[in-house]
Amino acid sequence: MGGLAVFAYQMAPAFWRRVSEDMKREVDPAPRMPDFAKWSARGVHAAWIGHTTVLLSIDGFRILTDPVFSTRIGVRVGPVTVGLKRLVAPAADIFEAPEPDLILLSHAHMDHFDVPSLRKLENRRTAVITAANTSDLLRTRRYASVRELRWNESARVGPATVRAIEVNHWGARMRSDTYRSYNGYVIETGRHRVLFGGDTAYTDSFRQVRSSKPVELAIMPIGAYDPWIRAHCNPEQALEMANHAGAEFVLPVHHRTFELSREPRNEPIERLLHAAGSSTERVCVRGIGDEFHL
Repeated sequence: MGGLAVFAYQMAPAFWRRVSEDMKREVDPAPRMPDFAKWSARGVHAAWIGHTTVLLSIDGFRILTDPVFSTRIGVRVGPVTVGLKRLVAPAADIFEAPEPDLILLSHAHMDHFDVPSLRKLENRRTAVITAANTSDLLRTRRYASVRELRWNESARVGPATVRAIEVNHWGARMRSDTYRSYNGYVIETGRHRVLFGGDTAYTDSFRQVRSSKPVELAIMPIGAYDPWIRAHCNPEQALEMANHAGAEFVLPVHHRTFELSREPRNEPIERLLHAAGSSTERVCVRGIGDEFHL
């Protein structure tokens, strides 16, 4: 989803009606909880926590993407957050999940860059990689390091090399801070290669990811396309971009967690599975809390 302030401005009556309805609604529990204790220190392991929050372990190096654990995302007004409420609770408690070695932040939109969650994750053992002109939102000295990347720039954190790639989105958190950037990322550690698509509409730029070294897992957004198709890809486009990158498996995110758009809640995953045809096993995660192991 775009910056929540932009969304509220464009959809003011519907937005405030939804906020009012959300106050009365309970958040559903996650259908499954990952069993991190069983994860091996070798290979690629991933769990979908909700929205675009995925915990990855690549040969024991842990990466957390776009951590959003809050019940509500939006603008903080005193002790209250004014914004959208989760449909489903996170599949792991923020304090019980394994501590990440690296946090990857795709852009500053509030459903991806959740300041309350990031404050709770602060520690001097965790590094952060984020998009250009977004680190001012963080208390940078409370992390091991914070590095901004522009498109095609790379950074090394522990055993991982992370390269920022161009996606088709925008980065403004409010209406005025249009200078903020937005990224997808390619993560390489030893023999493994993983793609985090962040948030994007359709673009040909994922073709540049393909190389002789395969992408074993592509984390791709598949929801919030109706009516926001100019900012968010639909499931068929997400699969096509993963194919452009040469991905073996696809882990779909950005659906079922917040009601950001008009498509029915189960439509994105159903359309993705239909698009996969006879290769539905490539869609390696279907629901919040599901795990993938390679």
